[in-house]
Amino acid sequence: MAGFALTAPKRTIFGRGARVTASAEVAALGARVLLVRGRSVAWVDALAGDLTRIGCRLETVFTRGEPDLEDVRSAVRAARAHRADCVLSVGGGAAIDLGKAVAGLSPSEGDVADHLELGAARTLELSTPLPFIAIPTTAGTGAEATRNAVIGVPERRAKISLRDSRLVPDLALVDPALTDHSPRALTLASGLDAVTQLVESYLCTRANPVTDALCRSAIPSAIAALHRLMKGEDSKARDDMARASYLSGIALANSGLGIVHGLASVIGGRGAAHGAICGRLLAPGLAVNYEVLKQQTGSVARFHDVEDWLAKGLGVSGESGNRALRRFVGANGLPDLQDLGVLKADVEAIAELSLSASSTRANPVVLTRADVIRVLDLA
Repeated sequence: MAGFALTAPKRTIFGRGARVTASAEVAALGARVLLVRGRSVAWVDALAGDLTRIGCRLETVFTRGEPDLEDVRSAVRAARAHRADCVLSVGGGAAIDLGKAVAGLSPSEGDVADHLELGAARTLELSTPLPFIAIPTTAGTGAEATRNAVIGVPERRAKISLRDSRLVPDLALVDPALTDHSPRALTLASGLDAVTQLVESYLCTRANPVTDALCRSAIPSAIAALHRLMKGEDSKARDDMARASYLSGIALANSGLGIVHGLASVIGGRGAAHGAICGRLLAPGLAVNYEVLKQQTGSVARFHDVEDWLAKGLGVSGESGNRALRRFVGANGLPDLQDLGVLKADVEAIAELSLSASSTRANPVVLTRADVIRVLDLA
């Protein structure tokens, strides 16, 4: 058996109601806290009040969407001015990625761009990051369990990851109740992001026994939970999706992804929402990878596993799971590629750029530009 390593949060607290321990857990890691948060979850105000009452000094940074270079620079300046000794992120993947980047960059030399792979220049190594706590309020990105922070680079119309195994949160506190009653469109897009991460981690060339076990456990329950949530609010389904999101983060941090995320990194750099892109591209990506892999090696057993899980989770019998997935995303109002900003005139350039994306390197089979264009055409 080939060897493997496992990266995961140093500590995880998972469960409905787990947020009641949050203030004590944060205070144990630092007294001068940089709080990175969104504005949509009222509970964060209560958490900030609790932290202040027990003696913590807070400085707050509000996110304004997926972070770009200037957002990171501004937040790093705030952390340094506050002399933060830990970073707490409460929110979706954007808030967690911003906090993760600040935890790594505020003790480090140089500009954020010096630590990203932006060209031929050697990237600077991070100093030891500040303690970092992630509390997700959406179920999708799995950022509370990953080693990377995705940062937009507007001048390149791209998203590039700041990567370091030390960026994995010191504490991931996951309370599924924080996702209850999330807007339906957000639930769909973020849920499809988690499903895509699990599926690509399972199919990729870097899968290992641990990631296989996580993905086999999570994919069937995740797609079934998302199916239920499109019909109505369901606390058990919220719990299942929060679990799937967390496990998807561990899976991708320890294996890899594939062409869907390779394309999403390019398309997302043009401003489209990551989860919606993944959801729209997953079925076409599976179809093209299956065709090419079958022609080259015939080793497609894992694709049949995914087909079966999708079909069962979406409640279909005697029909392709891939076809059921395509119908599911369309019937529930996921934006199409044109709505996500993909113009026909840009397809060839997007396909070319996606071939060199870091996520594409672990795709289960080497694709040509024509293959990737076919993925986009099918979507």
